[in-house]
Amino acid sequence: MKQSKARIAIALAVLVFTASGCGVVNRIRSKNELNEAARSYREGNYVQAEQHSRKALELDPDSKAAPLFIARTIHAQYRPGVAAADNIAKAREAIEAYRQILQNDPQNDEAYRAIAFLYERIKEDAKLREWITARANDGGAAPEKRAEAYIVLASKDWNCSFQLTEPNKVTTSTGEGKASVTYNKPKDPKDFETAQVCVKRGLEEVENALRFDQNSEPAWSYKTNLLLEAVKLAKMEGRADQEAELDKQRAAAQKRTDELSEANRKKQAEEEAKKAASPPTS
Repeated sequence: MKQSKARIAIALAVLVFTASGCGVVNRIRSKNELNEAARSYREGNYVQAEQHSRKALELDPDSKAAPLFIARTIHAQYRPGVAAADNIAKAREAIEAYRQILQNDPQNDEAYRAIAFLYERIKEDAKLREWITARANDGGAAPEKRAEAYIVLASKDWNCSFQLTEPNKVTTSTGEGKASVTYNKPKDPKDFETAQVCVKRGLEEVENALRFDQNSEPAWSYKTNLLLEAVKLAKMEGRADQEAELDKQRAAAQKRTDELSEANRKKQAEEEAKKAASPPTS
């Protein structure tokens, strides 16, 4: 009886050792596949690189690197600016691969930014706004990342208004090298309403950005530009009092933008001077 138990124990030990050994071997093979994937990627053989990446994940399902390799190699197969159905499908496949990464690593910036980039390139604006808004509203995200998301949204709303107001700018010479600038309402009333909506929403977004990062130069810059859009809209409606108040706010925002820009410039100059003065490392 004791001998039988001893044999069972030995058999189990051999089984565990063998399974453990297989795991080690597979992890080594997985790393080799990733090395091959990297080589193929550098050579521009993205399909082959994807195949090596998938084989690496198959050999080591716990690999943290393999899913990112897979997403990158699919992404590399997408051709920006090509509207062919199979190319758009490849972009969506890459988006899904990056989403899988975020399921295990919600704060992976590469995956987050790649998805935003791909949505923008395939012109899926509604999904892009939804994606960025989710980051802006994510209570688990770092404050600076939420601020950045709100700034991106504000930038898009500024552009929405600018594309509708700027074509309606009228410049009139007043003599002696001076000019007067006015803005006419867009011919389509819906365009004016759209610009109003974009400016209102953009200013709300930029205030949210400043709530998370009061000293964000980009946030203050977009606040300045959005207030300028608001000035244009007031000018179009002939609301002089509103125009004057909005322009006062714009000037204050511009002043703060300039202050932050100068402070950042000095900080960068000081950091570069410190690097230049530091002795070279051996």
